[in-house]
Amino acid sequence: MSNGAVVLGDDDLLEPTLQSILDQKTLRWIFVGGKGGVGKTTTSCSLAIQMAKHRKSVLLISTDPAHNLSDAFSQKFGKDARLVNGFDNLSAMEIDPNGSIQDLLAAGGDGAEEAMGGMGGMGNMMQDLAFSIPGVDEAMSFAEVLKQVKSLSYEVIIFDTAPTGHTLRFLQFPTVMEKALAKISQLSSQFGPMLNGILGARGGLPGGGSLDDVLEKMESLRETIAEVNGQFKDADMTTFVCVCIPEFLSLYETERMIQELSSYEIDTHAIVVNQLLFPKKDNPCEQCNARRKMQKKYLDQIEELYDEFNVVKMPLLVEEVRGKERLEKFSEMLVQPFVPPE
Repeated sequence: MSNGAVVLGDDDLLEPTLQSILDQKTLRWIFVGGKGGVGKTTTSCSLAIQMAKHRKSVLLISTDPAHNLSDAFSQKFGKDARLVNGFDNLSAMEIDPNGSIQDLLAAGGDGAEEAMGGMGGMGNMMQDLAFSIPGVDEAMSFAEVLKQVKSLSYEVIIFDTAPTGHTLRFLQFPTVMEKALAKISQLSSQFGPMLNGILGARGGLPGGGSLDDVLEKMESLRETIAEVNGQFKDADMTTFVCVCIPEFLSLYETERMIQELSSYEIDTHAIVVNQLLFPKKDNPCEQCNARRKMQKKYLDQIEELYDEFNVVKMPLLVEEVRGKERLEKFSEMLVQPFVPPE
């Protein structure tokens, strides 16, 4: 995989910041992912704040049904892009990638859903058959989101992804859509003439839609997915930032995610390690020191495993990182390495 990381001086250590991502002017898509509870949303919001200093326009999208962006910025976001308070070039939106297929087909008033439903039992059977292919519902929802995003002229789009497991499913969507289209085409050619005859006798449909509308809609979404997937596999345009905490399960999950990204040919060269403890040397707190010792063990493993990555170390703060000011302060540490107290 290509590596956009910045090298420090003569030694082989890569810079422990996300500066290389900010400097990569060709980047259009940035995914931020990791297990739940590792500070993924805080990291994606902070990266978006820093990115807004370098680009004309940045869009932050949450595909996590938990809708954490609203909580992080203390501002309500929805399925339409909205400017983040206090910024003129940073917008955010929260979408549910599992929207129902009926909602999508009904959207735009193309009558496609009525076309299916209006055909009676046969139409319902065709709809059920076409959409029984695993992942079609989600694929169409994600394609709809990408289509909307593509029509907006943001320079960079940052995805705060749902917890690992769902993160990379969209890369299989072109295949899923091909199967669904093939199934609908086959059914259409078999039963189309008969169904059109039935519809003609009934005087047509209330929505004026037809089976062709469904095919057309799905084909246009498939093209969007195929085009964007090509961009996702281009390291100049796309990168994935892994977020973790220095614990066994999180380290294991990160390794699994990086291997999966590699198999999908998605560039990744940055890891943000959150919630690090830096107790002072004379700190009498036994729990702090014991936990720091455990964290150090996993941090050493991360640095050894990912010596070709920018490994960013973020401290555990005494207060929650919520609201614009605290997020801005936290975001500074993504580009200026945190210096622990003596």
